[in-house]
Amino acid sequence: MAKQKSKHHHGNLRSALISEGIHILEVDGVAGLSLRKIATAAGVSHAAPAHHFKGKTALLVAIAAYGFRIFTDFMQEGRENAGPGPHEQILGLCQGYLDFAEKHGALFELIFSTEIKSHADKDLQNASLRAFQLLEETCALFEPSRYAEKGNEIMVWSLVHGYATLRIHNKLMLQSDGSEMPFELILPRLDPKNSNLLK
Repeated sequence: MAKQKSKHHHGNLRSALISEGIHILEVDGVAGLSLRKIATAAGVSHAAPAHHFKGKTALLVAIAAYGFRIFTDFMQEGRENAGPGPHEQILGLCQGYLDFAEKHGALFELIFSTEIKSHADKDLQNASLRAFQLLEETCALFEPSRYAEKGNEIMVWSLVHGYATLRIHNKLMLQSDGSEMPFELILPRLDPKNSNLLK
C-alpha cells in the first residue's frame, strides 16, 4: 500500500495540527480529541504529532494559547466596531467576549479550564495575559475603583464571563416577555476619567 502523503510541509505542520485540533474540539469536545485523530485529519502519520506535542495535554495547551489569541481578536474587534465613548468601548469589548463564547463554545470552556490556566507554558501565559491587558486598557478609560485595586477589571470580567457561561448552558433568567436580558442592561456605568471636569 502506498504511504499516505502529507498535505503539510514540516514547517507549518504544528499550526495545521492545532487548527485540526480546534475543529475536532468544537465538534467532539475534549473527550473526542486525540493525537491520532488529529494526525488523520491533517493527513500525516500517527507518529507525526509527537514531534510537536508531548501528549494530549501539550496539544490542549497549544490549542488554548491559540484560542486566547482568537479570543483577544474578538474583543479587539468589538472595541473597534463600537462608538468612541468609554462606555461604548467597554460594551464593545464585552460584546466581543460574548460573541467568542457563542461561536467557539468548546474553545471558550477550554481556555478557562483549571487544568489549562494553571499550566506553566510561556506561550499560553503570554496569550492569556494579553487578553487581560486589553481589558485593563479599556478600563483605564474610567476612574479606578474606590474599593479595590483593579476592582473595575474584576467586576467587568466577572459579569461578562458569568453571563457568557450562563448563556452557553441555557441558564440565563429570562425577562417577563421571555427574552434574554441584554448584557448592556447589566453592566454598570462606570465614571469616565475627567468626567468631573465636565460637570
